[in-house]
Amino acid sequence: MDYLQAIILAIIEGVTEFLPISSTGHMIIASSIMGIAEKPFVKTFTVAIQFGAILSVLVLYFKKFLRSLNLYLKVSSAFIPSAIVGFLLDDFIDSLLGNVWVVAVTLLVGGIILLFIDQWLHGEIDEELNISYLSAIKIGLFQCISMVPGVSRSAATIIGGMTQNLTRKAAAEFSFFLAVPTMFGATVLKLKKAIAQQTFSSEDLPVFLLGNIVAFIVAYLAIKSFIHYVSNHSFRVFGYYRILIGSIILIFLLLGYDLKIPE
Repeated sequence: MDYLQAIILAIIEGVTEFLPISSTGHMIIASSIMGIAEKPFVKTFTVAIQFGAILSVLVLYFKKFLRSLNLYLKVSSAFIPSAIVGFLLDDFIDSLLGNVWVVAVTLLVGGIILLFIDQWLHGEIDEELNISYLSAIKIGLFQCISMVPGVSRSAATIIGGMTQNLTRKAAAEFSFFLAVPTMFGATVLKLKKAIAQQTFSSEDLPVFLLGNIVAFIVAYLAIKSFIHYVSNHSFRVFGYYRILIGSIILIFLLLGYDLKIPE
């Protein structure tokens, strides 16, 4: 992987990780077009640059993280279901990760749901910390659904938050907070495995650092823009966009292209 390819993937990670549009679907298209989807380091890189995205959440919301123990407790409660399910169903989840058809279908289905979610759910709680621990756990159960590639962790947890009477903005922010332990855990495990398998070494550090810096900057801007947008608009535009990306992947598959998931 060269530096330009690293920058492109990092930009995609930064933009798509916290928006309800599935970073996996975009990584499939980008890495396949660049012809690097099957390279072992690329598979590690696409996970490793999540560190930069996680840091953007901590920087943007550091005041909330510093002032509230309640936030840690509720985010931890929400994290528990996915930690348990991920441990118990690890092999099954791995079997889904190689299926691009699953990604295409879940992108389409998720897109249709986002077209109508604002009509179905009208949240009134505008402060995410006001939810109960039971509601936090229920949001965590929605996050488990995102283990299916193409669902989008952000989309699943935002929808989960809205089912617990959170407004669009509050549901999105709780989704960001929940991303920190979830993505950190997944990234550490992936890097540990990559080092053991010798698909990541000290020679890869410059590309790794560049990718994380770019992912941090782009994710920071994406989160701020996304929060401003959903405070005043519905999720319909993201629904249409998911349907478009899912359709593109389906067309490539039907035309016989061998698309790969860089996971």
